[in-house]
Amino acid sequence: MTRRLNGKVCLITGTGGSMGRAAALLFAREGAIIMGCDANAQSAAETQEAVRAAGGTMISRHPCDLTDPEQCRQLIDFTINQFGRIDILYNNAAMAYFNWIEDIQDAEWHRNLNEEVNLVFLLTRAAWPHLKASRGAIVNIASVVAWATFRNLGALAHSTAKAGIVAMTRHLAMEGREYGIRANTISPGIIETNQTRDQLNDSEWADYMLGRTLLGRFGKPDEVANAALFLASEESAYITGVDLRVDGGITA
Repeated sequence: MTRRLNGKVCLITGTGGSMGRAAALLFAREGAIIMGCDANAQSAAETQEAVRAAGGTMISRHPCDLTDPEQCRQLIDFTINQFGRIDILYNNAAMAYFNWIEDIQDAEWHRNLNEEVNLVFLLTRAAWPHLKASRGAIVNIASVVAWATFRNLGALAHSTAKAGIVAMTRHLAMEGREYGIRANTISPGIIETNQTRDQLNDSEWADYMLGRTLLGRFGKPDEVANAALFLASEESAYITGVDLRVDGGITA
């Protein structure tokens, strides 16, 4: 059976994190050439070694600050110099911060937008000419908080940012249509990752969120990676401008 991403150059951000690592391993197993990056140099290096140990091809730039336009440009230039093209851009990296309207400070608000929205815009803008050349695919990570609110989650800035990602991606799909570029988002629900560990260890918080989830369990990073693989591959060739909710039914 032909591997679904055979020979495709895939730039995946946040490969030091749980979901980024799962995607790098899965995409590499499906034949992709992986270009990774992360702000955390140690975890990014560990992912690179894991992919190579499994027989995959991966290079990683770390630490890499995607909120810096120059570092985004350098990452794209490096990818092109190494591999000659970019077929898939998977904007997975983000850092969320939580607070309530009466408590959030200006710096918190701007930090959230910078680390959840700006980094996607900056890297996509830098990669755009190469995605046009390859008729590539963009997959962006949003969140169920773009669609729903939860009484135990002070996610004002986070919700605003992820709703912005959904809208941005829809517009990218429109702009990319004449170049064959497809752009879609994934909105994960509660996924068991390093970022959510503290919240999931709070039984009251976790029980409430579990009660909202139809499947009665939280998601795994591999389950998000499987959705990303579908949207990155030719299996979704007639899908663009769509948000795919991988949330166990929490928004149902």
